[in-house]
Amino acid sequence: MTSALLFDFIVDKENRTITIKREFDSDLALVWEAWTNPEILDKWYAPKPFRAETQKMDFREGGFWHYAMINPQGEKQGYSRYDYQKIEPEKTIIELRGFCDENGTVNPNFARTTCSNDFSEADGKTLVTIHAQYGSVETLEFIVKNGFIEGMSACFGNLDEWLDTLKK
Repeated sequence: MTSALLFDFIVDKENRTITIKREFDSDLALVWEAWTNPEILDKWYAPKPFRAETQKMDFREGGFWHYAMINPQGEKQGYSRYDYQKIEPEKTIIELRGFCDENGTVNPNFARTTCSNDFSEADGKTLVTIHAQYGSVETLEFIVKNGFIEGMSACFGNLDEWLDTLKK
């Protein structure tokens, strides 16, 4: 990873939000594909030594991504579901995120998170701005306390590695 790439992570407890700005040393089309192709998502969307495993993905407005987090022993540690609310190709993905079971049924005990992922390109680099609005302060605190910042940082490092392999 190039150390000069932008990475901002802002937690605003009062407004129940997390905003992440992350730059990638790659063109927009490739970063967009990494965000929308389940085979590629599975390569980077989990902090090592964990891995993501897509259970089902229907990438369209009204569709969803259901995935499992797999531990190093191959056991499924938990599931998440992202329901796609709005998609503007190579610009925006708005999704409603939640923890769920193996069937994709969302856990009602955790307030869901509305998340906007915005993509832009300048000088051959892609900036992704993620704005997550949590349904409750308790959910936000749980996420932060349980390593969300460190986990996302690791995931983005995985994506940097994957993008770098394409340059070689």
